[in-house]
Amino acid sequence: MAKKKQEQKESGLYKVIGLGLTVPAGIAVKKLADTAWLKVRGYPPPKNPAAPGVGWPEALAWAAVSGALMGAGRLVAARGATSVYQSITGELPPDANADSPA
Repeated sequence: MAKKKQEQKESGLYKVIGLGLTVPAGIAVKKLADTAWLKVRGYPPPKNPAAPGVGWPEALAWAAVSGALMGAGRLVAARGATSVYQSITGELPPDANADSPA
């Protein structure tokens, strides 16, 4: 019973660390994507790419740019959370796949 409580506590710590890194990373990536789009295209990205007034090429380009940057941002946040958790506890987070090939 004590082991299960310890695992829940560790899992909670990892979630808090992850949230603490994911939110700022998401904000930074959104700003980066908007700024990059503005510099390259000369006008702001579409607020709603699914809106009828936005053409397919524009909508697809924005989806590709924002999707790639958001995916990279999530990866950076997840790896950062794992690193912080490991430095605090000396162990990998619960359910971490330590056996992945390098």
